[in-house]
Amino acid sequence: MDMIAGRGNMAEQNTDKAAKVDTLSDRRVRVSTRDVCVFYGEKQALYDVSIDVPDRAVTSFIGPSGCGKSTFLRCINRMNDTIEGARVTGKIDLDGDDVYDPSLDVVELRSRIGMVFQKPNPFPKSVYENIAYGPKIHGLANSKSDLDEIVVSSLRKAGLFEEVKDRLHEPGTGLSGGQQQRLCIARAIAVGPEVILMDEPCSALDPIATAVIEELIDELRENFTIVIVTHSMQQAARVSQKTAFFHLGKLIEEGPTEQIFTNPVHKQTQDYIMGRIG
Repeated sequence: MDMIAGRGNMAEQNTDKAAKVDTLSDRRVRVSTRDVCVFYGEKQALYDVSIDVPDRAVTSFIGPSGCGKSTFLRCINRMNDTIEGARVTGKIDLDGDDVYDPSLDVVELRSRIGMVFQKPNPFPKSVYENIAYGPKIHGLANSKSDLDEIVVSSLRKAGLFEEVKDRLHEPGTGLSGGQQQRLCIARAIAVGPEVILMDEPCSALDPIATAVIEELIDELRENFTIVIVTHSMQQAARVSQKTAFFHLGKLIEEGPTEQIFTNPVHKQTQDYIMGRIG
């Protein structure tokens, strides 16, 4: 009887796991990339990367240093445009719009695809002005009260308002490292993006601040599509629903996070997860 009950429990667990996978695959695709290559001058850094990023989920990019994961992340909102000699080929769509269409307004694109960098980079302005800057530039507020509402709402979504509500007009650079990173997340949220890119957002933070950011990421995915580059496999396992493994400029494998970490298809993926390459 116990053995049968145990089998029943295992079946239920497997059903739950399958349901999670099905739920992920059933989500609409927010970002779609096909055969993306990146060149820096004559040097090729990325080779034919194709992946779909599901809506309202966290997709993590993992792999050894220099494998191309951050380079690929920066393709999604055309940050590589700022690098002299960089060239991107292939196709990247955001909700069916070609990100590299010459007629596309790059400033508008980056309001739809926000970015949080490795090191917190608040503007040398007050906490309030850090958040208000984007909405002002994009004409999202018709009055001071509208702007106040956006600032407070963004800080609340970033889990920061209660900590800074009495310091809104003090410099953002005066906050702790973890608070500064949440301020940068609030700044990204303020312009109403569809996608938030995060390039190793916790690498400069202590474990306590990292835990706070990870909890925030889990909350944000209810309203945003999030793509995160992380050097920590443990972090990828904790925060993401989909994981992509990069190695030597190539996308080796991608799929539901649980599958990638427990039953990878490719030996290279397994070797990386087991610590045999890195």
